[in-house]
Amino acid sequence: MSETSAQKAPEKSGIAFMSFRKIAMSFSVLLLLISIGSLAVNGLKFGLDFTGGTQIEVEYQTSADLTQIRGQLSDAGFDGAVVVHFGADTEVLIRLQGSESEQPKQRAGEEQTDSLSDKILKVLEADGDDVELKRVEFVGPQVGEELKEDGGLGMIFALLVVMGYVAFRFQYKFSVGAVVALIHDVLIVLGIFSLLGLEFDLTVLAAILAVIGYSLNDTIVVADRIRENFRKVRQATPEQIIDISLNETLGRTLVTSLTTLLVLLALFLVGGELIHGFSIALIIGVLIGTYSSIYVAANILMLMNITTQDLMEPVKEGSDLDEVEMP
Repeated sequence: MSETSAQKAPEKSGIAFMSFRKIAMSFSVLLLLISIGSLAVNGLKFGLDFTGGTQIEVEYQTSADLTQIRGQLSDAGFDGAVVVHFGADTEVLIRLQGSESEQPKQRAGEEQTDSLSDKILKVLEADGDDVELKRVEFVGPQVGEELKEDGGLGMIFALLVVMGYVAFRFQYKFSVGAVVALIHDVLIVLGIFSLLGLEFDLTVLAAILAVIGYSLNDTIVVADRIRENFRKVRQATPEQIIDISLNETLGRTLVTSLTTLLVLLALFLVGGELIHGFSIALIIGVLIGTYSSIYVAANILMLMNITTQDLMEPVKEGSDLDEVEMP
C-alpha cells in the first residue's frame, strides 16, 4: 500500500469541533426540552389557514392607519383581528378567526360572509373614511383541519424520504444522523414559534419544509467529506477525521449560510407583514440548520461508533487504490 492510500492524520489545525461535542449535545437537549415543553403547554398559534375564518381585503383612498383600524375593529367586538398591509399602503387585509361553532355552515357560507363583510365596512367607514371592498374569502374549519393533517403528514413523509436517500447514498448511520438533525431543526423552529406566540400558517409550514431541504443540503456536504476522509486518512481516530472534515467544509457552510441570511433579512425588513412568519421561520431554520450540520449529525456518528470499516468500498479486482489523493 502506497503512502497516498493510507495517509497519516495531518497535524492538528483548525477548530477541534468534537472536543466540544458534549457541550453541544447538552445545548441541543436543552433547546429540545424547552421546545417540546412549550409545544405541550402552549401549542401553536394556528393562523386562519388552519383554524378557519374569514379574510377580507379592503382599499382606502389614502394611506391606511393599521393601529386605528385595529382599534375600530376591537371596539366593534372583533377581538383578535389580524390587520396587515397587502401590497400598497392603501390596501389592507383583515383576518378574522373563529371556531367551528362561530363559522357559517357550507350552504350558508356566502350569505353569512357577505353579512360579515358589510359589518366590517360599516365599522371602517364610521369615521368618514372611503373604503372599498376588494375581496372576501372564507376558510371552513373542516378545510383548515385537513390542511393541518396534510401538512403534518408532508413533514413526516419528507423525513422518511430523506432517511431512505441518505441510507442508500451513504450508510445507515449517516441516515440516522441526518434525520435526527432534521427533527432537531424542525422541533426547535416550532418551539420558538410556540414560545413567542407567533402565528403559524401555511407560509410558515412552507418555510419549515424549506428548512428541511436547506439543512439536508448542508448535512450531505459534510457527510460526503467525512466519508471521503475516512477512506483516505487511515491512521487517525474517528474524532480526528470528523474534525478534519468539518474544518474543510466550514468555509463553504458559513458562506452559504451568511448569503442566505442576507436575503432572508431583506425579506423580513422590506417584504411586508404577510411574509414575516415565513422569513422568521427561515432565519431561525438557517441558523439552527448550520449548527446541526456541524454538531448534531456528526455527534450521532460518534455515538454510533462510526469506523473506517463502515465506509470502506469492496476492493474490486484490478482496481488501483493508490491513485486516491487528498483534495
